[in-house]
Amino acid sequence: MFKGPRETRAFCDAFAPPEGVEAVICPPFVSLAAALESGHTIFAQNVHWADEGAFTGEISAPMLRELGIAGAIVGHSERRQYFGETDETVARRASAAIEHGLRVIACVGESLEEREAGQMELVLRVQVEAIAEAAGPHERLVIAYEPVWAIGSGLTATADQARDAHAFVKSILDVPVLYGGSVKPDNAGELLAEDGVDGALVGGGSLDVESFTAICQAASSLS
Repeated sequence: MFKGPRETRAFCDAFAPPEGVEAVICPPFVSLAAALESGHTIFAQNVHWADEGAFTGEISAPMLRELGIAGAIVGHSERRQYFGETDETVARRASAAIEHGLRVIACVGESLEEREAGQMELVLRVQVEAIAEAAGPHERLVIAYEPVWAIGSGLTATADQARDAHAFVKSILDVPVLYGGSVKPDNAGELLAEDGVDGALVGGGSLDVESFTAICQAASSLS
């Protein structure tokens, strides 16, 4: 929940993705139209499963398509933690978005308690299988692995942890997998160099245009 239309325009005007990197910008709903003016690829931060109806505060896939939005994030860890998202609702959102021609970044990941209890694979299996059953290995679907314990905490999964989690996700659903969890310019290169890490879902590190550009440049150097 950062950057209204004015700040979004300034960010998009200053940002130029390096050669060979696909960069997607995901501003809040009120800033989508402003972001689209830039010509960058723009995703929403969420999307509802119904085309329309009594769902106050929600936004549907047809509304996003009419605006010109290319895709949406679903199931971000903050949506799961603070707003009651479940594996079922995440899967329904993903399926509806793909059905209407949107691209989807579907987020999965375990909490610190779940990892310490040895339940990382169990949690990921349940989450990924729900998405796979609803949307399948679709060409417009990407999974983002977000270890919840590494989001906003300053902690980051080690390269080995990221590689192992991504390999496990891909053993269930054969789609590209992004890493998300305190990705910064100083760790992006190491994380993105790991086998099975196909990109990054960048949170706080994307708010500053120079930081986000540096992360994109780290990806570009590996392409």
